[in-house]
Amino acid sequence: MASQPPANPHKRDPIELARANWVRAGWGDVSNGMVAVTSVMRAHQILLARVENALRPYDLSFARYELLRLLAFSRNGALPITKASDRLQVHVTSVTHAIRRLEAHGLVTRLPHPTDGRTTLVQITDLGRSTVEDATVTLNEDVFADVGVSDEESRALAAAIETLRRNAGDF
Repeated sequence: MASQPPANPHKRDPIELARANWVRAGWGDVSNGMVAVTSVMRAHQILLARVENALRPYDLSFARYELLRLLAFSRNGALPITKASDRLQVHVTSVTHAIRRLEAHGLVTRLPHPTDGRTTLVQITDLGRSTVEDATVTLNEDVFADVGVSDEESRALAAAIETLRRNAGDF
């Protein structure tokens, strides 16, 4: 894994220590759930830090990167703001905030919808397209190529999380 310190074999896992506390407190029957939730939250922190570090040279957050990538993948490089919100699974207010930041850097523009006067499109600019392509190369090399587990473990992790998401009504 790129730029990660080696694990200390003498350091105890804080989440396993928390499990022991849970069991001692009489909550052993839910300790696996606590460990799962806490582990996912910690993994999120670890991966987000790696992603943010990779995107720092482009002055992008992961949310802004995702919006640019979505626009770059779209047929015309433009989407209605509400459709971008739906596809990214975030509130339209969050997308609007990301658009403002990207607009300020010349990476996207807003346009009136050609046939629906109530709708605004967000369109990636040439600078936005080149930025997201460069950022994608960096993410692929520095993060996605080695997330810290084997390919088999990565697929199993994604499958488990997909089950969680499906059971939560995410899709």
